[in-house]
Formats: sequence, C-alpha cells, structure tokens
Amino acid sequence: MHTPGIDELEALPANNPLRSNTLRLLYNLRKNLEFRQDLEEGDRKLIMRLAPLYQQEREQILLEGEQRGIQQGERLIVNNLLQVRFGTVDEELAAIIEPLLALPPEEFTPMLLQLSREDLLARFRKSD
Repeated sequence: MHTPGIDELEALPANNPLRSNTLRLLYNLRKNLEFRQDLEEGDRKLIMRLAPLYQQEREQILLEGEQRGIQQGERLIVNNLLQVRFGTVDEELAAIIEPLLALPPEEFTPMLLQLSREDLLARFRKSD
C-alpha cells in the first residue's frame, strides 16, 4: 500500500533525526487514536502501516543503548586494570585508553596484563 509521506519517512536513514522525531510524534498520535472507537478505515491502515517503523525505531534505540553500555563497560575495565597494575591512572595512562579500546578486547587485554607501563605508553601514545 502506497501512503504518501510514510514512504518518504520509511526511506529516511534510521539515524536521521527527522525520522526519529516524526516517528515519536506519530507514535503519540497513534496512542491517542487507539482509544477511539470511531476510527475510520484510513486511520486504522495508517496505524498498521506505522507499526513496523515504530518497531524498527525501538530496536535501533535499544541497540544503540546496548552498544554505549558495552563501550562504557570496556572503558571502565581498562581503567580499572591500569589502576590495579600501576597504582593510579595519571594523565599519560588516561590518554592511551581510547587507542587501546580501538583494538578488540582479546588483543588489548593481554597487553594490559603483560606490558610494562613504558611499553604501553610507547605503543599507544599519540605521536606529536
């Protein structure tokens, strides 16, 4: 079924703010319409057409939140490992956390456990 406006909304990339904001507004409209008994057929079709878009948006938000949580958890673990190994995380060590996190955990974990402070700094310090 071709629905002008909805097709264009559907065509927008998932991370487009216009898509997210419009879906949020349409979701609120849908919630308000659900309680009405006198819905026209067109309104019912619109609600059904929007349902998959709401679901995609919800899944995208959950996925992004999950990824942010994982990244924060990895950052905390790296920081804690550095602190346990070297007593404190000073400015120099803090500066290598992001470059370390660019590697997969199976690569950066052994380095954190085995390399000396000097070796870690030499390997991950940004070249000036």
